[in-house]
Amino acid sequence: MPPAGEQTGFDAHVTAPGYLTADIPGIGGVIKQREEDFLVDEIPLYEPCGEGEHIYLYVEKRGLSTIQMRDELARHFRVSSRAIGHAGLKDKHAITRQVVSIHTPGKKPEDFPSFKHSRIDIQWADLHRNKLQRGHLAGNRFSIRVRDIEPTAAVHAQRALARLAKTGVPNRFGLQRFGYMRNNHLIGRAMILGDARGAMDLMLGTVSGAPPKQRDARLAYDAGDHGTAYELMPRVFKAERQALRVLARGGDHEAALRAIDQTAAGFFISSFQSAVFNGVLNRRINAGTLDRLVEGDLAFVIKSRAVFPVTPDNIGEAELAERLASFGVSPSGPMWGTTMRRAAGEIDRAEVDALRATGVTPEDLTACEQRDGYLMIGGDRRPLRIPVIDPEVEGGVDEHGAYVRCAFELPRGSFATTVMDEIMKVPLEEESDHE
Repeated sequence: MPPAGEQTGFDAHVTAPGYLTADIPGIGGVIKQREEDFLVDEIPLYEPCGEGEHIYLYVEKRGLSTIQMRDELARHFRVSSRAIGHAGLKDKHAITRQVVSIHTPGKKPEDFPSFKHSRIDIQWADLHRNKLQRGHLAGNRFSIRVRDIEPTAAVHAQRALARLAKTGVPNRFGLQRFGYMRNNHLIGRAMILGDARGAMDLMLGTVSGAPPKQRDARLAYDAGDHGTAYELMPRVFKAERQALRVLARGGDHEAALRAIDQTAAGFFISSFQSAVFNGVLNRRINAGTLDRLVEGDLAFVIKSRAVFPVTPDNIGEAELAERLASFGVSPSGPMWGTTMRRAAGEIDRAEVDALRATGVTPEDLTACEQRDGYLMIGGDRRPLRIPVIDPEVEGGVDEHGAYVRCAFELPRGSFATTVMDEIMKVPLEEESDHE
């Protein structure tokens, strides 16, 4: 088993093996030159009922992460960040709209002063009985303008999107899932294996891809000067500063790891799960079974998110074939964890092999939760392919120059950059946090 902090072939799981639209020329260009070029509208799973202890807000943010927005709202409403719920993370370098819940027992929106922020706008407010939980959204609608491009490239974009609307798109986790240093999955692996020092070295030490403004702080950490590292680490890097504060006060690496905000800690674990999922997905693409159900699969029902086993009794049913063709169901892959439902036969063996290739076993996941009760890994199934819904393409020119605009809807948990990668066929290195 490789050390948890060591770079391995595991990193290959974060990249794509090829394109489903390889025969259609990529349009090139760049995205996110301006925040207004990347618009995201969350599609709520349900509407607030008008009564209850939770204030529901429909919030538009610009140039902020969801976590930064959450913290601003917590300060205004004078609540803990734990009192705030959101269905998913949204891109930072964009204009995004999403629903947020705030637990304020006995109070209504009008009991608070008007919220004013240059990058946050509250578009409506209501009440509901329950906190908004992660995953409580139907999907997201994207409108993305590609720049540094000729408007005539819209022809190729239209062809690619039409192909994806027909065949579906691989439900791959985009590079942003793995953080700005592309090593979140390695930090997550170190956490699972109980290697707190390895996790801290990857998170705080000098590693490839670290932002220049962190350089001096990371050099100080490498030298063992944790107090200086804490002082030099920019305040915007909250999780890093939480860990460094503990180290600067004489705490060990395990204590520093436990001090990290639970949302951030969970994201590292999720990133590890995502990389393993990408590895399984890549194998299915190479095997030509992305759009087929194989005996032993757990078929994923897109609408309800339930799964059911593919057995010799149902694999040949015409109804199942029709549901597969219409994107009613999809083969699923593993988001490995202690509560994940496992596939059967050869499919299960292939998924276990993909996990073991990272140096982690199913037993390690159980041991992690038993060892670190605060770190719950969970686990779930995820569709291997997803529909691209109501695609639109247009080419044009505005005050900033030429563009090609691509718009489409995706089910929750899917990445717009996965679709844009098939259209543009150039590296997409943005630092978004959309989920």
